Amino acid sequence: MMTKMVLNKDSMRIEREQDVVPFRNRVREFAVKIGMGIVNQTKLITAASELVRNMLKYAGGGAVLIEAISQGRETGIRLTFEDKGPGIGDIALAMKDGYSSGKSLGIGLPGTKRLVNEFDIKSKTGEGTTVSIVKWKNG
Repeated sequence: MMTKMVLNKDSMRIEREQDVVPFRNRVREFAVKIGMGIVNQTKLITAASELVRNMLKYAGGGAVLIEAISQGRETGIRLTFEDKGPGIGDIALAMKDGYSSGKSLGIGLPGTKRLVNEFDIKSKTGEGTTVSIVKWKNG
C-alpha cells in the first residue's frame, strides 16, 4: 500500500462554538487549494462540522489537524480530531445508524463515515477520542 505524503498542514484548537466557522473556512481553503470540486467539498465540510460539534458537545473541545495529502496520483484532505473527553464506551454501538447519545438531529458517526473515503476512530474511556477522516479530491 502506498504511503500518504503530507503536502501542507495546519492545526486549530476548538474550544467554543465561535471556533466552528473559522475551522470550516480553513478546511474549505485547503480543499480549494487542491482543486476539490464543490460536491466533495460539501461532503468534507459536512463531515467535519459533525465531528467538530461532537467534540465540543461531548468533550468540551479539542484540537484538529488539517492536512493536504497525496497518495500516488490522488490528493485529498485528512482531518484528525483529537479530544481529551470522556471517550466512547462502545464504538460499534456509536457507529450504528440511528444511534444518538444526545438529542441531536446530526448525521452522527455513521453518516459522517458515508461522506468520506476513509474513517478511523479510536477511543479510550476516560482518556478521549481521536477521529481521522480522509476525503480524496476525486473520491
